[in-house]
Amino acid sequence: LWSDHPAKVYKRYQSLTEDWSHRRMSNFDYLMHLNTIAGRTYNDLSQYPIFPWVLSDYSSSSIDLGDPSVYRDLSLPVGALNPERLKEFLKRYDQLADLEDQIPFLYGSHYSSAAVVLFYLIRLEPYTTASLRLQGTGKFDLPMRMFWSMEDTWKGVNQNPSDVKELIPEFFYNSAMFTNVNEL
Repeated sequence: LWSDHPAKVYKRYQSLTEDWSHRRMSNFDYLMHLNTIAGRTYNDLSQYPIFPWVLSDYSSSSIDLGDPSVYRDLSLPVGALNPERLKEFLKRYDQLADLEDQIPFLYGSHYSSAAVVLFYLIRLEPYTTASLRLQGTGKFDLPMRMFWSMEDTWKGVNQNPSDVKELIPEFFYNSAMFTNVNEL
């Protein structure tokens, strides 16, 4: 699979897209299949499945799902959603491109990493223990850097120049990740 030409891979899995586009498969199942095809797995935090931010309104007490303005523009990566921030990314890229000993890049972080998974799942074991190990101190990170608010996390993803993280599948099926039963 990994050495196959992209056209061959597409042809092999084209029926998935057809099933999804004809509503014979849920969005969740389709995205999980795409993650699997891309080699993402629950068994490796560095290659954990990713899901996109779908909504863009996390501050209203209620939203109208029929209103297109409450949805994120899925045609753009997270790093390009805020035009002002994108200008800064492009400026940095151009500056790095001018340096002989630097490889230019747009984003200084990744949309998915082991740290992102632990950030989201810190309230669930074994991720709580893994988070403590990641810190190396046996203590949790500073409260202001822990996941505690969808609204604040979304703001960070749109404003912080070092934050371009996407979501993980648990956002769509595991409400326990939002419950602070251990009073972290």
